Amino acid sequence: MNDSRVDVIIIGAGPAGISAALQASSLGLAVVLLDEQSSPGGQIWRNVAQADARTRQVLGSDYTAGQKLVEALLASDVRYQPNAAVWQVTEECRVHFLLEGKARVLQGRQLLIATGAMERPMPIPGWTLPGVMTAGAGQILLKGAALVPQGPVILAGCGPLLYLLAVQYLRAGIRVQALVDTGALRDLFSHWRQLRQALAGWRDLLKGVSLLATLKRAGVRHYRGARQLRVQGGQRAEALCFDSEGRSHTLGAALILLHQGVVPSTHISQALRAEHQWSEQQLCWVARRDSWGETSLPGIFIAGDGGAIGGANAAATEGRLAALAIARRLQKIDDSSLQTLAKPWRRLLRKQCAARPLIDALYRPHAQNRVPEDGTIVCRCEEVSAGAIRGYVDLGCLGPNQTKAFGRCGMGPCQGRQCGLSVTEIIAEHRNVPPAQVGYYRIRPPLKPITLAQLASELEFESSTSSTPQRSPT
Repeated sequence: MNDSRVDVIIIGAGPAGISAALQASSLGLAVVLLDEQSSPGGQIWRNVAQADARTRQVLGSDYTAGQKLVEALLASDVRYQPNAAVWQVTEECRVHFLLEGKARVLQGRQLLIATGAMERPMPIPGWTLPGVMTAGAGQILLKGAALVPQGPVILAGCGPLLYLLAVQYLRAGIRVQALVDTGALRDLFSHWRQLRQALAGWRDLLKGVSLLATLKRAGVRHYRGARQLRVQGGQRAEALCFDSEGRSHTLGAALILLHQGVVPSTHISQALRAEHQWSEQQLCWVARRDSWGETSLPGIFIAGDGGAIGGANAAATEGRLAALAIARRLQKIDDSSLQTLAKPWRRLLRKQCAARPLIDALYRPHAQNRVPEDGTIVCRCEEVSAGAIRGYVDLGCLGPNQTKAFGRCGMGPCQGRQCGLSVTEIIAEHRNVPPAQVGYYRIRPPLKPITLAQLASELEFESSTSSTPQRSPT
């Protein structure tokens, strides 16, 4: 094969991916940015380039802040390729993806994974009933298609997204029946050490306070310290039941949105066999990275929430730093220039991450919402319950990957994305060992469904639009 490699392939066009692409391009690197969505922005800025004035008003300033960056990307020399579903990545920075139903492959010199975060599963009794969704899914419908609930909605769980979505619904004229918060006010005082550190990121704290004030002014019922959450219903969700401040509550609702934070999307890095570790602070798996975002695999970087949860602003800054390191690796800048260019970004990143320890502590999901009782379904695809998983452990199952053999857990269409963390923690709890000792699913390609016909007809993807695709070598 002729040397048709691009300097850097970036997977994901969210804050980290866009910022990295612009930084790398400005330093003379040839960049191809692959994104599964139809327009750039990621989840945080989804569809921002097409949003009308009403949608921008509903979604707020943090959403519209992405428009300038998206416009800069579309006007740049970066080869941006939407609708590209990556199904395999190799250690040699070779990326295989589906585009318009056809298989393509692209070779890079360096690779940056910027796939962002996904919602943490919240397996409570009744969470599989129709009428129960995640808060993230509700926001995707709002951003992508301006779809809002027809009737009152209950939001339950923990995390800033609950407050943000509730306020966005209020702006859209939707009645928020209640905010059922698993956190409590006293949690703030128990984390005073993190609070002192977080003052450097006071703007992020102020945003949260402003959201809460808006909900209070609107008269939204706010239940705190909620425990024993469960959804009641026959054919669909009818009510949310929970205990709060010594009382039991049952709130009727046809739509219940659950959320307990986000976690890194690690399917690509796990499939690459990059080194990962269990983060006790964020209760999830994170890839081992150096200060530039490089993983244990040379030439493969991760930036943004796909590495560890830090928020959109920190993700954009991490993307800049990773691009600088890649430019140095490819000899576009020297060591002195690297340090000079990186210095202001590192200073900014420290401020952007100052409030993160406090946020992680305040919105730490409770064990009963992560490690459910026996009767609760955990693997939605294969309908495997927590009790069944504990039964596998009693029979000798040591980790998530073995649950596939015992009962197909994690073998459905989502490939373990929705149940992986829950399975790890259930097994760890039942074996009475740390999650790090239990491990995670062994992720294998294809990461997305692909037919044999597509695979057999795979072609090289040229970084120039004027080029003709060439047959991929077998």
